[in-house]
Amino acid sequence: MSIANKADYQNFTLLSYHHIPSVHHLEIFEEAGGYEMMKKCFTLDPEKIKEEVKNSGLRGRGGAGFPTGVKWGFFSKDRNQRKYLLCNADESEPGTFKDRYLLEINPHILVEGMIISAFALGTQRGYIYIRGEFYEQAMILEKAVKDAYKRGYLGKNILGSGFDFELVVHRGAGAYICGEETGLISSLEGQKGRPKLKPPFPAIKGYRGLPTIVNNVETLAAVPWIMRCGAAAYKKWGTEKSPGTKLFSISGDVNRPGVFELPLGIPLIEVIEKHCEGVREGNKLKAVIPGGSSAPIFTAEIAKEVRMDYEDIAQKGSMLGSGAIIVLDETRSIPDILKWTLEFYHHESCGQCTPCREGTGWMEKIFKRAEQGEGKLSDIELLDKVAFNMRGRTICALSDAAAMPTQGIIKAFRGELESYIKIQMKNR
Repeated sequence: MSIANKADYQNFTLLSYHHIPSVHHLEIFEEAGGYEMMKKCFTLDPEKIKEEVKNSGLRGRGGAGFPTGVKWGFFSKDRNQRKYLLCNADESEPGTFKDRYLLEINPHILVEGMIISAFALGTQRGYIYIRGEFYEQAMILEKAVKDAYKRGYLGKNILGSGFDFELVVHRGAGAYICGEETGLISSLEGQKGRPKLKPPFPAIKGYRGLPTIVNNVETLAAVPWIMRCGAAAYKKWGTEKSPGTKLFSISGDVNRPGVFELPLGIPLIEVIEKHCEGVREGNKLKAVIPGGSSAPIFTAEIAKEVRMDYEDIAQKGSMLGSGAIIVLDETRSIPDILKWTLEFYHHESCGQCTPCREGTGWMEKIFKRAEQGEGKLSDIELLDKVAFNMRGRTICALSDAAAMPTQGIIKAFRGELESYIKIQMKNR
């Protein structure tokens, strides 16, 4: 797992320390310049920190892509009010493993980013909500937090700055829905991990009914670099509307899978051919899922034209999402991809909203009927209709996350689905 070019280690943001052996240890991280920006930020006006992050154009890296500085701008400016900063490390989107990689190799970049962000926002308490299955990563992270406390970087009156910040690592219990910010908050409060209606948004009324900012691991980890090098330097990469670099989790049928830090706006085909060294075994590219399992699929033809930024991917009918690129070669069965997708989202629905609770189950049943040779060609239209009626009608986006890839596959690979149904009917 590496960035685009080893010669550019110090020029990228999130993976700029990853070539250093044992950088997850506090002393090694400090030798590389870690926590120096945190110390400098304590001498700055918190509003200037927020303004720098806003000017950088940093967008949320959890999937939605909402501008971080704008989100922070909704937050209470009363520094005497109790409020919270939450880090979403519940990385559950199939195909996504960038946050896990960051936490394994360099947890201190997140801790430093949270301290700077908390100082800017005026929060005295933070939580890192980490996916329950990430046992090893949670242990690494907890040690990093413990060491930061010992060094005086966390707790009361940090380094004599007058700023207090308590940070807690909270392990989830393995629910995809807790990756949604209000579902995460519900779980953290000890309730079922169910999303809440918005508005009010968490920045106004969140954890324990108090103002709360929820940011992704990758988002918060970018803050120290932005403060060290400046918003203008960050915007030298990427595009006007999608500035900076992005961590891409690349899996599937490529010769070199892994986590890559690349500028937003890079052509998808360049990512596959140059950085991932092409499709495995010399096979032909068949399709690409560009942003995790909830993103509509691209045919090879579209994949060869798309750029990896929020706007271009949306214009071509999908979404950047978490930056999880799943590459499929000519040997892959699209019906199998659809089956696994439908099974996953049916299993992970929290059941709160009828369109999601019933719709995910209906779609899985329709497909399983076809799999058993009892389907009809009209089932494709039925799947599309059910998916259409699920979109935009629930509290959170899980229903859409099941519907969008379904409709995307029907649109791009209807012929293969029809052939599959016919073959299964014949073999019954």
